[in-house]
Amino acid sequence: MGMFTALNSSASALTAQRLKMDVTSSNIANADSAHGTMVNGKWEPYRRKMVVTSPNENSFNSLFQSAKGVGGVKVNGIVEDKTPFKTVYQPDHPDADADGYVRLPNVDPLKEMVDLVSTTRSYEANVTALNAAKGIYLKSLEIGR
Repeated sequence: MGMFTALNSSASALTAQRLKMDVTSSNIANADSAHGTMVNGKWEPYRRKMVVTSPNENSFNSLFQSAKGVGGVKVNGIVEDKTPFKTVYQPDHPDADADGYVRLPNVDPLKEMVDLVSTTRSYEANVTALNAAKGIYLKSLEIGR
């Protein structure tokens, strides 16, 4: 177990949480975007995006058993949510189909705000852990004087 394992673990978590906040903010900003991407010559609404993470290296239990230390978290990628789009009856909308329905993004602003608050709390917890480790390292250096 290296001396800076706690710092590396918190740093990787901070990076992942920051990306989650950015993606969630993008989802909120595009919650009403009827034009997202062009698919087969037609505009599709914006699709909700999600960050996929996993433990860095091995699982915590195997790391605990082998006393290698905690490996942190890594981002595996950003994926699109495949839930169906919302449909709203708006016959005057330029993107309305022949029946007058408009497909809107599969973004639920309430769910995104909950995700954003949760991610912010995780980010703050990792900052606290980082500062605690930093304080321990500084005290250790003072003892050596």
